[in-house]
Amino acid sequence: MIMMKTILSCGIVLMAFGASHAQTTRQASSTAAELPAFVKDGRIGYVMTDRHWAVYQTEDSKAECPLGFNDSPDDRFKQLYSDEGKKYTVVDTLLKREGENWFPTNGPDSFAFKEAAGKIAIGMNLDGKAKDNDFTSPDGEQGIDNQLYRAIGCIQAYRVDGLDRVTINRSLLREPQDRILIEISGVDSLSNDDDVAVRSYRGLDPLRQNATGALPGGTQHIDERWGKFTQTTWKGRIVNGVLLTEPADWTIPDTRNNDATSSLTLKAYRFRLRLAPERAEGLMAGYVDIDEFVRHLNQVRSTFTQGVEHYAPSASFYRAMRRLADGYLDKTGEMTAVSSAFEVKFTQVYIVHPPAQAAARH
Repeated sequence: MIMMKTILSCGIVLMAFGASHAQTTRQASSTAAELPAFVKDGRIGYVMTDRHWAVYQTEDSKAECPLGFNDSPDDRFKQLYSDEGKKYTVVDTLLKREGENWFPTNGPDSFAFKEAAGKIAIGMNLDGKAKDNDFTSPDGEQGIDNQLYRAIGCIQAYRVDGLDRVTINRSLLREPQDRILIEISGVDSLSNDDDVAVRSYRGLDPLRQNATGALPGGTQHIDERWGKFTQTTWKGRIVNGVLLTEPADWTIPDTRNNDATSSLTLKAYRFRLRLAPERAEGLMAGYVDIDEFVRHLNQVRSTFTQGVEHYAPSASFYRAMRRLADGYLDKTGEMTAVSSAFEVKFTQVYIVHPPAQAAARH
């Protein structure tokens, strides 16, 4: 009798263990089945293939730019020195304007700067508040912080058909020094995951491309020698297929005309990306330092190029950004940064870590 009870008891325990094991196996199989083949060891990598400053615009531009677009540096120069009967020196004209571009002041501007109007802008709510000078997103989200849009919204170079985004994206696809990678780790699901990490790198390899653009599935080795300056880590989560991260400072490489190598530091930047196995797209948003932004603009764009590509004079642009500044108080009580956003696209790649990094992961 005792032996029979023992056998029955063992049988019940084995049945319970078998049911529990089967349930665990089904859960593991379900998670594994949900993850696409591109996710390896809980990691998926992407390379940036499209990036441009977020500029909301209407078809005829009347709503956001009722006064028209800002003059280019060439237009402004002609207005300043148009008196044909007067003799001008190089020091009083070209060099004077160059000095103002590189060392702008916050004083009054002799020309009116045309800021973008309206209450609609693309971006994120960076401070969790809805203030009077904030925007509403095109899909109705309140409290959007993107004061940079007011400065660049009526500058032709930054608009959809402008050359700023053309040259940025050409560099992203062609220039290895601009190869920006992100890798999401700790991935249990691309649909919902409450704890993932995001790490940025600079890649070394050419992109696999066809006539439509970058193709998924390529390989990117990490630039550990010269690219460490762009490595940053974010804590994040995935909600209904959208990656959301906390903010972190990030320096990105940015090469433009004639291989003018430069970089741009982004403050408290965060991601909101809709994820798919082969692609990801959405927004990056945070703050940019005003002094660095203008220095970067002049470094990668000569005044001649700024004129040809229809930027605004950088001295006037600097003053506009100072008026619109909404972040990072300095010791004098002045705001030194302006809220901003990029629209971005990524293509899936396999990121190859150096041997020491790969060993540390396992």
